[in-house]
Amino acid sequence: MISSKGKRKLVEVDLVSSDEDAKVIRSNRPREDSRIQGAAADYTSRSSISPPRRPKVKQVSQAPNSTGTIRRIDSPIKLTKVEGLPDAVNVDTASLEDILSNPLVKECWAFNYLIDVEFLLSKFDSDTRDQVQLTVVHGFWKHEDRNRLALKDAAARHSNVKEVAAYMPEMFGTHHSKMLILARHDDLAQIIILTANFIEQDWRMTQGAWVSPLLPLLADKDNPKGTDRVGTGSKFKFDLISYLKTYKDRLQSLVVTIERYDFQEIRAALVASVPYGNSIQSEVADVSRTNWGWPGLKHILSHISCPESIPEIVVQVSSVATLGVQDTWLQKSFFSALKTSQHLLSDAQAKFSIIFPTAEEIRRSISGYECGSSIHMKTQSDQNQKQLKYIRPMLQQWAGDSNPGNIPASNVRRAGRRRAGPHIKTYIRFTDSRMRTIDWALLTSANLSTQAWGASTNKDKEVRISSYEIGVMVWPALFKDEPSESIEMIPVFQKNQPDQTPSDKTQVGFRMPYDLPLVPYAKTDEPWCATKPDSKPDWMGRAWPGY
Repeated sequence: MISSKGKRKLVEVDLVSSDEDAKVIRSNRPREDSRIQGAAADYTSRSSISPPRRPKVKQVSQAPNSTGTIRRIDSPIKLTKVEGLPDAVNVDTASLEDILSNPLVKECWAFNYLIDVEFLLSKFDSDTRDQVQLTVVHGFWKHEDRNRLALKDAAARHSNVKEVAAYMPEMFGTHHSKMLILARHDDLAQIIILTANFIEQDWRMTQGAWVSPLLPLLADKDNPKGTDRVGTGSKFKFDLISYLKTYKDRLQSLVVTIERYDFQEIRAALVASVPYGNSIQSEVADVSRTNWGWPGLKHILSHISCPESIPEIVVQVSSVATLGVQDTWLQKSFFSALKTSQHLLSDAQAKFSIIFPTAEEIRRSISGYECGSSIHMKTQSDQNQKQLKYIRPMLQQWAGDSNPGNIPASNVRRAGRRRAGPHIKTYIRFTDSRMRTIDWALLTSANLSTQAWGASTNKDKEVRISSYEIGVMVWPALFKDEPSESIEMIPVFQKNQPDQTPSDKTQVGFRMPYDLPLVPYAKTDEPWCATKPDSKPDWMGRAWPGY
């Protein structure tokens, strides 16, 4: 919930920006009273951070080639619309209003870390927003927490709104999951998993959303019994219900509601984290239960067939937490899990990159320093510097403001988001260094942290997770209509459809939030650090006080 307390005032200084990108966004400069109003209530709180029945997948186009007919399938992931960017780069995007404004919406469960109730309500249809039964699910477990008090006060002003505090057994964990579950008057339901908080500021940043098909009520005769097929709708439903049950009895009515719907149209795997601790070995091996954190991620990847190549795995996040002065957890736990595939061991070769914005890229973003309050990597202490030393060789720019590799402009594939600060989190395995095809892609709330993915304990025999996170993973084989169909997933830019290029394979697009090829940090580049004061003005002439 947004509050005036805890906000940091940005200092105005004289500056005339020569950045050509500022010409695009200068006319969209936020009003003086809104520059900080979109910020989080408390910056410091943000720094810790086999198939069943096959559905009809949307086919964008069909074109004959030497093998007959090929299919081109829209990206299963959307980017969100960013006000202030040209219309040309907002094609095929989704706004929060697009998701919520259908007057048939009857009930909405809104899971998030930061929630502005009035902002959220404003996105429903104006004629029905007072009738929609809205439940906001948050992680402010202390009764005296001012964020919880603010949410309770906001909910009390509306007879159709209630707040539910998540079960939080970890004192330093967060309820970081970002999800909407909608039930409609026409007996359809929908699941939306996204990366944005329900506050205004986040919707001026680069965000992503996975929107499920409309799910019908389940006929008893169609009730699927199997839950062990990774990527099927029945497994997705099983895992989602398992996730909701970890809230104890606080969401029992929602579990009952979800059980009534048919999930067979869904082609994705749920990747989630919940606060818990348990044995790594038993969790990965047991396919009859839901696996959490990086062991759960590894379990899913062990069912995905990938080409025998040296992949480039790109971790793109908005926060990098304290991982340790040595790269033990990063390499032996998390990267090892990311390298897993059906036929390759987790110690297979792979190149890793981490996309994280530089301080200069924050200054030149649409919101300037304001968006920096949502992006975190600590770099000031000796411990922080030791971590930065092993991470730095992997760091890639978000916007590509400097070009140490002198990449020709003609070779750059533009995503159209370099001036919208990144709050999206994606993990993508590209088949090789050319980055023309994708083996799998994950959209999630989870940043690069042990709290989100699980810290290895007891000599790597157990994992301990502190936070709630939720995401979806997709890969090419999910979209096959026939087992023998040849299919590939390709990155697409500024739209959701693959181009009409010659191919003998079905093509599934994946909407890219960043440009390719990647641009590594220059020697003078520094990752953005929100706790560090910065006197260099952003494009609106403001300095950053740090906190």
